[in-house]
Amino acid sequence: MGDKDVAGGFALDDRQRYRRKLQQCLAALGRLLEEKRFDRPRNLLGLEIELNLTGADGLPRMMNAEVLDRIASNDFQTELGMFNLEVNIVPHRLGGRVLDQLAEELRAGLGYADRKANEVGAGIMMIGILPTLTQEDLVHGNLSDVDRYTLLNDQILTARGEAFELDISGVERLTCTSASIAPEAACTSVQLHLQVTPGRFADVWNAAQAVAAVQIAVGANAPFLFGRELWRESRPPLFQQATDTRPPELQAQGVRPRTWFGERWVDSAYDLFEENLRFFPALLPICSDEDPMRAIDEGSIPDLRELTLHNGTIYRWNRPVYSVADGVPHLRVENRVLPAGPTVTDVIANAAFFYGLVRALAEEPRPVWTRMPFATAEENFDTACRQGIDAELYWPRPGRAGGVTRVPAVKLVRDELLPLAAAGLDAWQVAPADRDRYLGVIEERCRRRVNGASWQAETFHRAREAGLGRDAALAAMTRRYRELMLQGDPVHTWPVGFPGRKEA
Repeated sequence: MGDKDVAGGFALDDRQRYRRKLQQCLAALGRLLEEKRFDRPRNLLGLEIELNLTGADGLPRMMNAEVLDRIASNDFQTELGMFNLEVNIVPHRLGGRVLDQLAEELRAGLGYADRKANEVGAGIMMIGILPTLTQEDLVHGNLSDVDRYTLLNDQILTARGEAFELDISGVERLTCTSASIAPEAACTSVQLHLQVTPGRFADVWNAAQAVAAVQIAVGANAPFLFGRELWRESRPPLFQQATDTRPPELQAQGVRPRTWFGERWVDSAYDLFEENLRFFPALLPICSDEDPMRAIDEGSIPDLRELTLHNGTIYRWNRPVYSVADGVPHLRVENRVLPAGPTVTDVIANAAFFYGLVRALAEEPRPVWTRMPFATAEENFDTACRQGIDAELYWPRPGRAGGVTRVPAVKLVRDELLPLAAAGLDAWQVAPADRDRYLGVIEERCRRRVNGASWQAETFHRAREAGLGRDAALAAMTRRYRELMLQGDPVHTWPVGFPGRKEA
């Protein structure tokens, strides 16, 4: 965010100056694309995971600064809430035994972080939403002590002009208000990055949008919030409502939310950055001294800091990323769909499915996005978030008949998408052993109709049937989840219930 004192607020003309700078950055991006200045294909992937801190009781621990001091690694960083951390895995080249390598690095890193957290009475949890969080936990005072989070909170709240309204109806209904963006911190996710050339960007992004619903159906892991059982993946509605700069009147006018699925298939990365400028006012109008066009004229590559900062305040589920590494610009698709967890094996299986599937779909002669309306992809995403592994989705009919048909997500995955994902991983030259192991996890989830969300819900209800109160049942389920997460077997193998009880 530059050297500006971000705690100092903004002057009246800052946004106008920033808007002009954004237009300069967009023009510079267009010129870089036209002049083909981007990095050559390198088949690079990246991985980030947001984490929770809990105690032995299963309740959140507001101590990320202390835990990070003990971890003392640049791979781990702060996140929005004081009970959050984020781990970043260095980029890897897709191919060979990369999936097992990622799994090994994650287990080592998370194991080390967990041991360090244990020293201060906390532990690491990979889960979409920590079930034991309460409204009292998600308040302004529990935001991480970092200026940029305070500023972002203040700017979103100022833009909205009133408290945030949370209203999510699922198995049960949750309604409440918040005076800050702190509820957003409940959403802990996995972000999968894929570096792509400009010519391939649109095909990969469109493919990622088309399969977002399928990712959620097989990977849902966030059924509870504030003690209520909501959607099987409650992160998307929570994230949208907790960052919504629109009061009800602007929502009624059709103003777009900053947490956004999108509204059309695209032809280039430029389309998405241009939409960002056209539809969304700046939240953090911080200008650098860089003149992007002059930088290009002088033979260097601009950072386009204003463009990237603005892009970071628009929460697309598949986000375009512009970055410069070793003096060369590149583009990435950042897939933000998946919740964290349940285990390292599950995370890598989800990644294998995504990377294989988008490769195969992007190379199809009749791409899925030419055979399915964008609105159908958005409807599928909503359905999958609500219903998880039991969702039925719309998908193009096989052959040349045209149109879409409704099919259970598990059948779609097993019959059509897993073979495509396998072919995509082969195209990446991923080792067959890795391909079969991790796609096999997805297949077994579908066969048994089990994912993190279904396990959480069923185990919670078993605890209630055994006589535990709601809060005690959620805490018991959370403790059992962490125990099984540490054991590391994929979630479809987890026993429902608790050891020593008849239902286990």
